[in-house]
Amino acid sequence: MSLFPRSRAGSRKRLVTLVGKPGCHLCDDARRIVATVCDDLGTEWEEKDITQDAALNEAYWEQIPVVLIDGEQHTFWRVDPNRLRRALGA
Repeated sequence: MSLFPRSRAGSRKRLVTLVGKPGCHLCDDARRIVATVCDDLGTEWEEKDITQDAALNEAYWEQIPVVLIDGEQHTFWRVDPNRLRRALGA
C-alpha cells in the first residue's frame, strides 16, 4: 500500500503551490500558467499569499511568484509552462 495518493493513471498525485501576493503582475501571469498546466494535467494546485503567512514572507519575499511542487521550490519570477509540464511528468 502506497502512502501517496494515486491518479487514475497510477502515478503519484502532485501538488503545485503558487506563492505570491495581491497586486503582483508577475503573480497574475504565473497564476494563469499554473492554472492552465495543472488543469490540463489534472494536477491539484493551490495559492498561498505571503502577506498572510510570516514564514512564507520571510522565505520568498524577494522571489515571488514562487512555484513549489510537493513543497520543493521549482521556479520563481517567471514560470515556463513547458518546464512545469516536464516537472509534473508530462
